[in-house]
Amino acid sequence: MSLSIYQLKPRFQQLLRPLLGGLQRSGVTPNQVTVGAMLLSLAYGAALALRPGATALWLGLPLFLLLRMALNAIDGMLATATGNKTTLGALLNEVCDQVSDAALYLPFALASGPSPVLVVLAVVAALLAEFCGVLAQAVGAPRGFEGPMGKSDRAFAFGLLALLFALGVAPAWCDGLLALVLLLSALTVFNRLRRALRPCAPARR
Repeated sequence: MSLSIYQLKPRFQQLLRPLLGGLQRSGVTPNQVTVGAMLLSLAYGAALALRPGATALWLGLPLFLLLRMALNAIDGMLATATGNKTTLGALLNEVCDQVSDAALYLPFALASGPSPVLVVLAVVAALLAEFCGVLAQAVGAPRGFEGPMGKSDRAFAFGLLALLFALGVAPAWCDGLLALVLLLSALTVFNRLRRALRPCAPARR
């Protein structure tokens, strides 16, 4: 797998494990966590879109992205712990992730710093990268999580972008970061497609 923050997921899950017992006892289901994370993302994204000049909201975005990552990890852990892995859960996980990404990242296009064109292109590239990850399953390969610009990496990059914008850093730096996200997203698409093709390659004699 290419270098990615995703590789830290097992350690992150260990930090969250103490929460599982309480969630299980309260009867919370994995799908409720998944949908809840999406609804929170939609609400935060709507707040950013309605108030793109609110510095406090942009400063809070990195913390919200960390919360969202925690919820995204918890839903899978909860499904494993309860033996409640379902096809509906897998579908919700993919759809809710993409909706949340769009809701949280597109409001950057309304801010007065980053280039709106670069923001939209970065979001489209992110959706394409995740589509390629899911597409791997259609050809009999495992779901692709290769980097270097996976979901966790994007969260870090856009969290950093939010801080740069909120702190009044020159727009050129914001655009430079977005250009880097685009470049690494293109590499991610390539890595995921290449990995998906490996199981389909004919055996050599």
